Amino acid sequence: MQRFVPGYLSPASSLGSPGIDELRFRVPVRPGDQLSVRATVVAARPSTSKPDRGIVKTLAELTNQDGDVAMRLTANNFILLRDPAA
Repeated sequence: MQRFVPGYLSPASSLGSPGIDELRFRVPVRPGDQLSVRATVVAARPSTSKPDRGIVKTLAELTNQDGDVAMRLTANNFILLRDPAA
């Protein structure tokens, strides 16, 4: 998770997270494993209460060198929206 967040979420637009859903650790991660992350946005919508931000739901999978999924999670993030007038 420590490697995923800085590479995926922009410090300029990320406004935090209300939480993570469906977190699963499927296989152990061992010293020397080569890990890769694939993140897929599965939903995005504007916030109903705060018009300057949106809510993005992302499916993230961490795979090892053998292609085995070691971790899978669904994350929800608040993201600052671009100014459409700019």
